[in-house]
Amino acid sequence: MAQSDPNRIPLLARNLHFGYRSEEAVLRDVSLTVEKGQILGILGPNGSGKSTLLRLLSGWLKPQRGVVELWGEPLGRLGAREIATQIAVVPQETHVDFPFTAMEMVLMGRAPYLGGFAFESEADIACAREAMERMGVAHLARRMVQELSGGERQRVVLARALAQDTPVLLLDEPSAFLDLHHVVAIYDLLRDLAEEGRSIVTVLHDLNLAALYCDRVVLLSQGRVFCAGTPEEVITYKNITEVYETEVYVDLNDLTGAVNVLPLSRPYREQLRQQFGERKLS
Repeated sequence: MAQSDPNRIPLLARNLHFGYRSEEAVLRDVSLTVEKGQILGILGPNGSGKSTLLRLLSGWLKPQRGVVELWGEPLGRLGAREIATQIAVVPQETHVDFPFTAMEMVLMGRAPYLGGFAFESEADIACAREAMERMGVAHLARRMVQELSGGERQRVVLARALAQDTPVLLLDEPSAFLDLHHVVAIYDLLRDLAEEGRSIVTVLHDLNLAALYCDRVVLLSQGRVFCAGTPEEVITYKNITEVYETEVYVDLNDLTGAVNVLPLSRPYREQLRQQFGERKLS
């Protein structure tokens, strides 16, 4: 695995096509590039294929057509352990059926580096502790995962991904179940990880978070890439109203300079239509 080669792209998808047995194609001809040191956001309405795309990028699903490449090598040619040393995944939901402590859950992130029935070393335990400190869950180390709130559990799962210590990180709605404080903390951390050189792909519904934290975004619609580019290029009035089929107001945040999307309730939609007629509300 030649991840040290600066000329190689960490993760690339070409012309992906995928459908589940009982359904028509969920994704059609989807291509994207995940650059080193960048956050790529995947946006789109419910059912547009975001989570399926993430599963294809992680190797959990295999495309029916097209290819996913990790550092220039087709993902399908690599073993599960080799992939796990390069890509960490934070799923949308994590079900825990056994009585693990939070520390034991985070230590699972070290599994790709252990051989056979080997136990975690002191270095592995230190790595897990550091990940928990970074995620602000060190105080939960001895708590049973089943006893944690949804937000606490999500942060423990994120710490597990950090402990895996991979150059590529895939996250499916990582801020689900989290309050505003922890949402900001997680995306600040993702920004730090990107600046450290990691490549991050995150599925998210919050367009304003995407505009604030992502370097590039891909907007999916009905299983296809509707458009891709910088947040400013993609998160526009025209694109959002067409893909999400709802009226919004789009402007720039005075403080951050980032694109800001405001959903409009019916009274405001009617008020602005009266004021501006059929002109766009941005």
